[in-house]
Order: sequence, then structure tokens, then C-alpha cells
Amino acid sequence: MLTQLTVSNYAIAERVELQFSKGMTALTGETGAGKSIVLDALSLAMGGRADAGAVRHGAKRADITASFDVSRIAEARSWLEQHELDDDHDCILRRVISKDGRSRAYINGQPCPLAHLKDLGSRLMDIHSQHQHQSLLHKDTHRKLLDEYAGVETLAGDTREAWKIWSKTRQRLTERQQNADEAEARLQLLRYQVEELDRMALESGEQESLEQEQAHLSHADTVLLNSQQAALLCTEEDNSAADLVRQALQQLENLPTEVPALADTIQMLNEAQIQISEAGDNLRRFVEDYEADPARLAEVEERLSAIYQMARKHRIAPEELPEFHQRLSAELASLDDGEGSVAQLEAELQSQRTHFDELATRLSEARQQAAAKLDQRIADELAQLSMPAVQFVTHLNRNAAGEPSPCGLEDVEFLVSANPGQPARPLAKVASGGELSRISLAIQVVVAQTSTTPTLVFDEVDVGIGGGTAEVVGRLLRTLGDDGQVLCVTHLPQVAAQCHQHLFVSKFTEQDATFSKIETLDDHGRISEVARMLGGVDMTEHTIAHAREMFTKGQATHH
Repeated sequence: MLTQLTVSNYAIAERVELQFSKGMTALTGETGAGKSIVLDALSLAMGGRADAGAVRHGAKRADITASFDVSRIAEARSWLEQHELDDDHDCILRRVISKDGRSRAYINGQPCPLAHLKDLGSRLMDIHSQHQHQSLLHKDTHRKLLDEYAGVETLAGDTREAWKIWSKTRQRLTERQQNADEAEARLQLLRYQVEELDRMALESGEQESLEQEQAHLSHADTVLLNSQQAALLCTEEDNSAADLVRQALQQLENLPTEVPALADTIQMLNEAQIQISEAGDNLRRFVEDYEADPARLAEVEERLSAIYQMARKHRIAPEELPEFHQRLSAELASLDDGEGSVAQLEAELQSQRTHFDELATRLSEARQQAAAKLDQRIADELAQLSMPAVQFVTHLNRNAAGEPSPCGLEDVEFLVSANPGQPARPLAKVASGGELSRISLAIQVVVAQTSTTPTLVFDEVDVGIGGGTAEVVGRLLRTLGDDGQVLCVTHLPQVAAQCHQHLFVSKFTEQDATFSKIETLDDHGRISEVARMLGGVDMTEHTIAHAREMFTKGQATHH
């Protein structure tokens, strides 16, 4: 809901600050007073086109800020969160236009592209104007309103998701079919490479283990020879280590007297003699049991050679072969299902199409039922708006050959026939500005209970009507305001008398400069303005009495 609008140096408005509340707000004033300033400023705040002429003469820039309460607008809150611009329940749109025509856009104080302002603005407000493109002229809006009226937004969302899944599968299938020869060549290469690696059956860490075993086997002769020599040096030769230690002990044992200081040394030599003897025994047993295995060495070297050759073939390090094997196997599994993936994708595509058709058919049936009811209700409202001859048709146009689309099996478009006997045609091609505003009003009244757009703006929706029809327009606008927020520019007292809030626009001249002024009227001011709208400049007691009666009736009718 729009809560505040601040306008600085825009058109003839030097400074305007307006507070808005829920309900119907009417903007009135003399022709040329600047009523369009509010609507144009709101349009700019939502990303509308701007030019240098918008800046007040003598000012450097125009600054427009629109504040909204989005606590009850889930779609807007989701958009803000998605773009990391959320700020509790507040949403502030700002547009700054410099006198050279350049403009800057902000959302909650953060600079943003103009497209973001438009995208978010469309979720906050819908302007129905005679002089600009509006959402009611777009078929996307027609479909959205119909789906909301039918209560099938969830089903429409499921249908859209089913179409996305089907579309992606179709794209994959098309790519596979277009690259069939290339894919088949890749498939054959993968099969050969994986089979070759399967035969090798290389295990993780096997190469390192083989290299260690190769190093051991290739030095077997040296190990055996050195071990034999070590055994001889320990115990089996003259002057062996054991014999030399024994001689040293004999020298100490033959001393003429006992020397206590040498007791530890003698003990150490005795222990050394024992350890040398044991080491010699161990070496002899090792030499007796040790076997050089030339056949195993040849086998290990052959296996390593095959590993190195395979690594060179694939231009990778030998240790990378196991992981490379797994990667190729996974790619082969994803492509090879016996007949190739084309058959599998075709089956998936058919299954997904069946699911889409089921959802889309349910959606179409719900739309058809809702369209008939919507057309009748809008026709009833148009009759109240003095447009009984206008035929309104919600047209469901089946897609060519039933081709799936994100929206289901059909496009939705609102058509009208302005005169009896004429075929129904799109709104933009048939309805005039005033007619379009009233048709917009009729549609919005009917879908008000289901529409997600919280703020509706109608610019001179009452053009070309009067009397009882004008009173009906006011009643309908007020009804819309009861459930949301409606802003309307009007010239009719019957409409203005029924609003919840009344803004009066005037202009004045001061020191050769023209200024626009907008003020919120109290009840006395509202009666005076209704009287002015009834009787012009010269207001008689009768005019004022009539205005008071109209105002009292307009307010009482809705209680």
C-alpha cells in the first residue's frame, strides 16, 4: 500500500508531501491545476520514462520518492529478499531526474537499474490511464487476472515448472540428435579406453607398491653378498669381530691383580661378544633363507612398464590413472544405455509431456469455467457503467498443434466488441481512453477479491459520463478501496463525494513563478469542493446544500 509521496521540483510543484491511507482517495481541482502531477510522479517512481522537461524551471533536479508498506504484499517482499533489498516491511522507491534528462533510480536507498524499479513497481501499483501503456493491455496480465479469479495460481505454477522440465529434456534430446555422429564416435572411444583400463585393473596405490618392490628385487644380489660378508666378519673368519673381542677379554683377565675400575669394561666386552655371536647367527639364517626372484622382478618391471605406457598414452601422470579410469567410466555410463541416451531421453520426454498435458488440461478446464463466469460478471458491471452494448470476452486461444508453453495449452486475452454486430477485438485496438478506463474499472471490481495488486490508480475514469452512471462509478471505486487502495483523478462530484480521502490540487502565482499546491481536505473542505464541482465559481446556498446532501449520502451509502 502506498503510504507517502514526496515530490520536489517536478513540473510546477516545488515541494509536495502527501500521506495516503487505505481506501479510495480522490484527486480534484481545476483543469490545469496539476492533478496529473501526482499520477505522473508515481509513474516515474515506478520506472516510467523521464525527460529534462520534468524538472521545474530554475531547479537542478527533480526528486520523487514513493513509500510503500509491503507487509501484506508477499510477491513484493519475495522480490526484495531475492535482490537483497528488503528492509522489514518498508519499501521506498526513489527517482532523481537531472535537468539534462539523466535519471537515477533507488530502492530502499540502494542504487538500482531502472528495470528493477519497473519490475518491483508492477508488484506494488497498477495505473489505469488514458495516456500511457498499462498492464491491462498486456496478455500476461489477462492470464494472471483470470488465474487469480479461478484460484488456480498454484496449478499454473506447477504447469510452468512441468514445462521447464520438459523443455530442458527436449533441448538435451535435440542436441544429442544433432550431434549423433560426434556422440557415437565419443561413445566408441570411451568404450575402448574403459575396456583397456578395465583389463589393466590398476588399483589405487599399486604403482607405488610395485616401485618399492622393484627397488627391493633389483638389489637382491648385493643384499645377499653383503650379508654373507657381514656374517663372516662377525664370527667365521680369523680375526673376526667375535675373535678380536675374545682376545681383548683374555688380556684383561690375565692382569696380575684385580682392577675394580675395569670391571664395567670387562662386563661390556662379555655382552658385546654375546651380541656379535647372535648377529652372526642371524646373518647366517638370513643368507640361508634369502632367495633372489628374477622371475618376480621381471613380472614387476613388466607391470610397471605397462602402467607407464598407459599414462603416456593418456598424457597424464601414472598416479592419476585410477582417478582417470573412474572419470571415463562415469562418462561412459552417462552416455551408454545400450541403445545410447537418445532412446532414454525420448522416453523421459514422453513421460514429462504426459505429466505436463495432465496439468495443462486441468488448468484449461478451470480457465474455461472461470472465463464464462468472469465475462458475465464484467458484463453486469459494464451495464451499470452505461456500457450495456459492450461485449466482453475472455478468449482462450489454443496454441498451434497443442504445443506446450509455460502458460499451459493456450494464451489468454481480453477482447471487447464496442458495438453490436462487430467482432470482438483486443482492448488496445478497440477501446478509447475513457472506455478503457471504465472497462478497467469493471474488471478490477470483479477480480478485486483475488487480485494481488494492492494499489490501483485510475486517471479520469469518469470521462464522458454523468448522472447516475457517475454515482455508480464512485460506488465501484469506493468498493475497490474497501479491500485495498484506490487513487482516482476525477471531475465528477458524484465520484468525489464517495471517497475516503480527498486531495485538492490548486495552483498559484508568486513573483512571476507558478506553483502547484496539494492539500488534504477535511469534511468542510470536501463539501466546498463538491459544491465547486457542481456549480462552478459562483456557489449558491442551494449548491452548497446539494453538495452537503451528496457528500452525506456518499459517505452513508457505504456504512
